[in-house]
Order: sequence, then structure tokens, then C-alpha cells
Amino acid sequence: MRYEMRPMVAWTDPETNPRLSPAFKVTWSKTLALLEREIWAVGGRLVVIQLDIVEGEIRGDGLLKADAKTGHPGVVMSFESRFGPLRYAADTYTSGGGLPAWQHNVRAIALSLEALRAVDRWGVSRRGEQYRGWTAIEAPRPAFADWRAAAEWMREYAITELHILQDSGSDWRGLYRAMARKMHPDRGAPRAEWDRLDEARRVLAEAGML
Repeated sequence: MRYEMRPMVAWTDPETNPRLSPAFKVTWSKTLALLEREIWAVGGRLVVIQLDIVEGEIRGDGLLKADAKTGHPGVVMSFESRFGPLRYAADTYTSGGGLPAWQHNVRAIALSLEALRAVDRWGVSRRGEQYRGWTAIEAPRPAFADWRAAAEWMREYAITELHILQDSGSDWRGLYRAMARKMHPDRGAPRAEWDRLDEARRVLAEAGML
């Protein structure tokens, strides 16, 4: 299984009731083995794991540096599958007990995938119906010429559409967080505009501005 880490910038999914870890007394390698098995079972390809980190904490191969520190313990995992693009988010476990809390949340997602696959055991679900609720709707990504174009769109959209009136200056991370809180699809906002914001985030991150 090929996987890579990417910055989440801000947790925008609904907050769950936290539980204290360690809930799972296993190693990270065992969690990865479980995740690989479940991703393979649904025909998954590249797995993207988003964490509350900055670009500088990611190695060139897409994995975390040894000294990387996460903020929010939540994890957002997405990948292509034979049922379409799937997306899962977990923030239930908030302390690590020897392992980073985010690793417990990754295991929670892996176990959830295992449970969903078990639905097929009785032959009722034959087309992956149990995965439909986690299908990520992908819209074509708009192109920004460069980070300046992305930043200008963010500033203008924040003021005219979201009524975020404070001067962002060069605090693009802060502006993104403020916009993300209002624009996430789980809060009823249009998916297309969220995708545009995510593309702006990506462009700014690649330019080292976020």
C-alpha cells in the first residue's frame, strides 16, 4: 500500500466526543498492515492521510519526519476505490499513551473499513452499498495561475461572500481556517466552493505560504 501524509491546515469535520487513548494496544506497523488489507479489499490506490501538521514536517517521500508534531489529533483519510473516491475522518482519540493520538484514529478508520467489509459476509450487499455514505464527491479543480491568484481569490471571497472583514495581511493560514469553518460541505456549504478553497490551500502550501 502506498500512502502519504499531507497537511490538514484546519479540522473542519464535526467534533466527536473524545475518548482517552490508548484504546488499541498495538504497534503502528500492525495498524498499517490492517489498513493495507482493507484498502486492498476495496481496490484502493494511493492513500492520503491528512494531519494537523505543516509542510516542513513531511519528508520528500511523503511520510512524516521523526520530529514531526501534530496539533489537532484528528485524521482525514481519502483514497480512490472501485466504489469511487472514499473519505473518512476520525478525531475520537485524543491522547496517545505512548503512541501519537492520530495513529489511534488511523486504526479506528482501519477497523471501521474492516467492519464495513464484513457486511458482505451474508450476501446482501453486493455493490458496496455500505460505502456510499463515505463517497467523496470530486469536482474538477479550478486552476490558479500562481499563489498570488489563489491568495487574491481567498481574500476577495472571504470579504464579499463570507463577510470575514478582518485584514488577513499575510496570515494565509489564519484566513484559510476562518474560511474553512464556514465553507465545509458538512455544514451545508456548496461542495464546488469547498473544492476551490482546497485548491487555493494546495497552491499556497506548495509555494510555502501556508
